Amino acid sequence: MKKLTYFTALACLFSMPLSNAQTIEFINSTYNYGTMPNNVGANDVATAYTDWKTNFLASCPNGRYRVQFDNPSETVSEGIAYGMLLTAYANDQAAFDGLWLYYQDHVNANGVMNWKINGCSTVVGFNGATDAEIDAAIALMVAELRWGNAGSINYGAAASSLITIIKNHEVEAGTFVLKPGDAWGGSNTTNPSYFTPGYFRAYGDYMSDNAYWNNVASKTYEIIDNNLTQNSAVHNLVSDWTRADGNYTSEVAGWAAHQGQAYFYDAARTPWRIATDYLWYGDADALSYTTKCDAFVNSVGGFDQIYPGYNQDGSTITTAYKDVTFTGAYAVAAMASGNQTFVNQAYTEVKNMTTTAYFGATLRVLYMYAMTGNTFNPTQTNVLSTESTDPNITFLIYPNPVSEQLNIRFISSDEREIRIHDFTGKIIAHKKTSRDEELIDVQGLSAGIYFAKIENQVVKFIKE
Repeated sequence: MKKLTYFTALACLFSMPLSNAQTIEFINSTYNYGTMPNNVGANDVATAYTDWKTNFLASCPNGRYRVQFDNPSETVSEGIAYGMLLTAYANDQAAFDGLWLYYQDHVNANGVMNWKINGCSTVVGFNGATDAEIDAAIALMVAELRWGNAGSINYGAAASSLITIIKNHEVEAGTFVLKPGDAWGGSNTTNPSYFTPGYFRAYGDYMSDNAYWNNVASKTYEIIDNNLTQNSAVHNLVSDWTRADGNYTSEVAGWAAHQGQAYFYDAARTPWRIATDYLWYGDADALSYTTKCDAFVNSVGGFDQIYPGYNQDGSTITTAYKDVTFTGAYAVAAMASGNQTFVNQAYTEVKNMTTTAYFGATLRVLYMYAMTGNTFNPTQTNVLSTESTDPNITFLIYPNPVSEQLNIRFISSDEREIRIHDFTGKIIAHKKTSRDEELIDVQGLSAGIYFAKIENQVVKFIKE
């Protein structure tokens, strides 16, 4: 199994306890591919996350947490997994652990969470929904990067186990078709909004199982293309549900909105999920799909003209309101366009589209994470990959390479925060200081590359 190497730091790296480093922290990394918005406010993401946490995270006994659904007394597995993504990428370990423990409290015989729970304990919707497992597995991988495996939860073991469960129970044997749940579906019924090929490639990297997971990723694009072609869809407008051959499925006709045949509240997430494959891997199929998304946005007159739901011929289902669930997914896809003005317009629209609805409010924060570099690939090591080239750098570190003590000297005596990261982006420690110089003992660090991040400036140093 391929894993990243983690460095062990002394708890006394600074005079403060290491646990103090586990506060809310957003990396704001740059992806390997795509265009980042350059009109992001300093507190945008932190504010969005804090608001979401206040409104939707509820506590249960024994340190458990749940995400409140549309009916606040209920919780769905999808929401738990969204919460795990949000808390892991925010470095909010206590909340993450509580969500994962809640997930584990409600698993079925296959090891996947039953999809709907009443309150903290009563299962009312049995068996799994695959998107929950897909998101939870990536969140566990991020948690391993953030916090390692030495605590009460072995995140790496949990991630490996969950990826294996997805492979065994939520991918159709012999076809690589993603099932919508562990207990049903496959070639006869699948859900394109669960297709997250960038995550599948990351599973392959993580588990040293690239051939298998690349096949799953490729199959998702094949099914999307089949659905668009079979139903003469315009632009990117895939249907909520489909057969693998692209035809509509009869299995959801009794309960899915518009018989699952429209680009509605399931399919709305597809541009976001596919865009991740481009941002992480630069995949050509992902770029092809996001280009279709951009063409749709331009065809309706811009991001402020997107409405919640379309038939596959492009006709609107309703123009009575707008919903960030739809707009935000297109905004993330715009990052593959290479058009800075277009990307900035997309970000502004998402930032300003607030809602009190569980689904839209949660996805809005996930979309903002994606657009600000806070959905980094946990199998890649480029979270802080480049040394700052800012000519106005306000601090100096020496010696570099260093074996025992690292000096950080500041031009001014203003108060600032020092953060030390390892090469994966994991925070080793941080502290506030207003001194002109700090002396840091690094003897306890393993040899390798580290980064000193002070405010928005980053300098790389090497521990010998």
